Amino acid sequence: MRIDGLRFSIAAHTAWAPGIETPEAWLAWAKRPFEIVGDAEPGVRQMPPMLRRRAGALGKMALEVAYQCLDGRKDVPAVFCSRHGEVARAYELLNDLAQGAALSPTAFGLAVHNASAGLFSIARADQANHLALAAGASTIEHAVIEACGLMADGAPMVLLVAYDNCLPQVFEKFQDCTEQPHAWAWLMVPASEDAKATLRLSWMAANEQQNEVHAMPPSLQVLQFQLSEDPCLERVADGRRWRWARDA
Repeated sequence: MRIDGLRFSIAAHTAWAPGIETPEAWLAWAKRPFEIVGDAEPGVRQMPPMLRRRAGALGKMALEVAYQCLDGRKDVPAVFCSRHGEVARAYELLNDLAQGAALSPTAFGLAVHNASAGLFSIARADQANHLALAAGASTIEHAVIEACGLMADGAPMVLLVAYDNCLPQVFEKFQDCTEQPHAWAWLMVPASEDAKATLRLSWMAANEQQNEVHAMPPSLQVLQFQLSEDPCLERVADGRRWRWARDA
């Protein structure tokens, strides 16, 4: 295991899911988690309507928390991360392709993994660096590593946006958790003794050959840890044992 790991502080955070839209509701969920269901969508009222209409349910969740967390800040690099991304759009495109139907260039453009990050950048006319990342069951951990790398290169803060949705029915038998609609964002800054929340992430090789099976998707596990008062969270994924901890 890395002796020191990565250490960072969270200057601001937001989250959105159907039926859980306020900080108080999220704190209640963190204490007694339940399966998140529903197809409600956030308003994303800060985005121009013409661009907002292009985003699907998943994209709107990601955009809603990104806008709320940045709160008007500009020139902040961003890491958007999603294990599955716009898999529902991609599945529809593949069905059209199999049936010989013409593919929509707009639908294809919005199915790529950086679609939400691109819409966010265009809508805000913000030329700050942004990237989209997917890394299987350890997507969140790799996104944090990427964000910490940007801060190590001199970025004073980095926006991390995590988001996922339920999978199309055809993929349900391959799930290793119960996928649920949600999005959350952290405004990450270098570790500070004055910060309200300072977290550590470390890792080591895992003896287990398979990922742990958990009812919640990894991104919700990490969000619950962040919102709760638990001292640590350990997860086994992709050949590593990941350990999250908070500073005392």
